[in-house]
Amino acid sequence: MAFESLSDKLQNVFKNLRSKGRLTEADVKAAMREVKMALLEADVSFKVVKQFVNAATQRAVGQDVMQSLTPGQMVIKIVNEELCKLMGSETTEIQIKDRGQISVILMAGLQGAGKTTTTAKIAGKMKEKGYSPLLVACDIYRPAAIEQLQINGKKQGVEVFSMGTNHTPADIAKAAIAHAKDQKQNLVILDTAGRLHVDEDMMQELVAVKEAVEVDQTILVVDAMTGQDAVNVASKFNEEIGIDGVILTKLDGDTRGGAALSIKAVTGKPILYVGMGEKLSDLEQFYPDRMASRILGMGDVLTLIEKAQDSIDEEKAKELENKLKKAEFSFDDYLEYMGQIKNMGGIASILSMLPGMGAKVTEDMLPDEKQLARIEAIIHSMTPKERANPDFLNPSRKKRIALGAGMDIATVNRFVKQFEQARKMMKSMPGMFGGKKGRRGGMNKLFGGMKMPF
Repeated sequence: MAFESLSDKLQNVFKNLRSKGRLTEADVKAAMREVKMALLEADVSFKVVKQFVNAATQRAVGQDVMQSLTPGQMVIKIVNEELCKLMGSETTEIQIKDRGQISVILMAGLQGAGKTTTTAKIAGKMKEKGYSPLLVACDIYRPAAIEQLQINGKKQGVEVFSMGTNHTPADIAKAAIAHAKDQKQNLVILDTAGRLHVDEDMMQELVAVKEAVEVDQTILVVDAMTGQDAVNVASKFNEEIGIDGVILTKLDGDTRGGAALSIKAVTGKPILYVGMGEKLSDLEQFYPDRMASRILGMGDVLTLIEKAQDSIDEEKAKELENKLKKAEFSFDDYLEYMGQIKNMGGIASILSMLPGMGAKVTEDMLPDEKQLARIEAIIHSMTPKERANPDFLNPSRKKRIALGAGMDIATVNRFVKQFEQARKMMKSMPGMFGGKKGRRGGMNKLFGGMKMPF
């Protein structure tokens, strides 16, 4: 996950600060040197790092910090605030007209950044907000891009306007706006062509589109995994055509995170959203304060709560909790529970947002995906009556289930036994996602004896 290395290094720096009762100016400066090295290794722009460290050091060696009873915590607070400033301080929304008028968003970016998928993700977000979007295929060089937009548009329930590859992007954009007027659609999102690198032809094409139609927002999609190249690309696009904001993709990948920390400082343009996966729902609003908290190991509980609210049906959650307390948890409930976890981005994503976790989430803390798939296969091999009532299973039924799941009878017996033990132990669990210390054994057994976070 993004920022793992940076987060780990910064947390070590601050751990050392906390261990000291009093801090000297030398202590603070030594810590800031380590912060500087960590940021540089995360591929943050040298100029940005220098300005950041100078600002944080100047504040951290002030009299209020030096005389504080908890100077280490004060330094962490200052670094957190400076990180927020670096990334933009405030959350920025895509600025478009009210729903009574047609707004136009132009999506730009290089090939491979995930622009076409991100365009469909934005359409889904705007549809959720009450807009009626129209996706427009302006990439006339890659028929595959048009097809990809059409597939994703269908998944999002959003119409895709295409004129093929024999018209200019500017003409397609004009025709799309006329079509939107006829269909009472109030948001036109233009998916333009990318190139392997920034070149004059691409820029002129984008300029032509912006001259042909009134564009309300020009949004650049950049790949976070390219590090400082992403910042350079953003600077070039901003100089050539002018951009209003940036969407960072692949922030869930093995990236050092430097782009997220540098783009606003270098270009002056805010990060609007971040792509955290390949699913069309994996697009998160960018909150500088929450990202700073995650980097410093403080977690991101607000985003976790929002994910839970979006993914979990409150009535079903209450019903499930009541079943847990009464030991009436069924195999169907297990599948429902796992579906909710997946909708929230999976266990690794949830853990990474908990305070003190972040980079500390390791493989041994996570369930074996293959094991979970085998458990689901066992459950899906049951009849509806068997899934609803685990007590209904007998040796002959288990044998049939094992055959249907392609496993031996011992595996099925072991899972059913663990499930029964879990049901009995869950009576004492106070909530669906938690439990007091010492009461997590039930959930561990439910997942086949694997180490689980809940």
